[in-house]
Amino acid sequence: MKTLLGRRARVLAATTATAGLVLVAGCSSSDSGSGARKTAAGGVELVRAGRLTTCTHLPYPPFQSEIDGKVQGFDVSLIDLVAKDLGVRQDIVDTPFENFKTGAFLNSGQCDLAAAGMTITAERKKNVDFSDPYFDATQAVLVDRKSGITSLADVKAKGKKLGAQAQTTGEDYARSKGYDPVSFESSDGVLNGLRTGQVQAVVIDYPVVQGWLKDKANSDAFKLVDNLTTGEQYGFTVKKGNTRLLAAINKAIAHAKADGTYAKLYEKWIGPYPASASATVS
Repeated sequence: MKTLLGRRARVLAATTATAGLVLVAGCSSSDSGSGARKTAAGGVELVRAGRLTTCTHLPYPPFQSEIDGKVQGFDVSLIDLVAKDLGVRQDIVDTPFENFKTGAFLNSGQCDLAAAGMTITAERKKNVDFSDPYFDATQAVLVDRKSGITSLADVKAKGKKLGAQAQTTGEDYARSKGYDPVSFESSDGVLNGLRTGQVQAVVIDYPVVQGWLKDKANSDAFKLVDNLTTGEQYGFTVKKGNTRLLAAINKAIAHAKADGTYAKLYEKWIGPYPASASATVS
């Protein structure tokens, strides 16, 4: 996910899957973090009264993307559950991905948490606190059907160009295998790079590829040739030391797993629910 330097954060509409509410936030200088912090259920402090403010980086379907003017997706739906438990509504702010790694928007009080299909890593843990893992992820290699590529190794052997989303673990993985991938600032940019022939193959999270291939035009033009098991797990993040909000997030994830809500959301946004996914959160 590419850093968009100089880009102002956007507060967007979000749809609440659990309660059917449509949320539209207006952010002002008095309530974006400089004023007094507000308290929700369980003593959780929030940057804005009545709102659970989530930083994300768009688009990243099926986890979060703008659909019909509203931000929707798997991550959005899970955080809606947290907001419901806290007795508030979720607002979503579109921000540069670099801030997720540093925790900048959490530290400045612009957002309460970050949800961006973000892999839990030791390096990132230095700057933010992660929730329990909520999704097991793998990397996929998607290629142009006309390229003749049959594996990641084939990209190099055939002298083809590889693409990846900037500053993601997919890009890191490609570099670790000796590639110098073309970087794109968003998942949409990665797909467009394939469409326009800038690259002939890409490494990106498998759920993203699953979403793309649901479109017949994409499945006719591209194919999955490798699924790389990297042991990655996604987590939501909060400012270091924000134990009450972290506990609320973990509680909501655990309850969703236990009562079947997680499986329903998984099938809605991602695809068939694998039995192994139930073990992601104990």
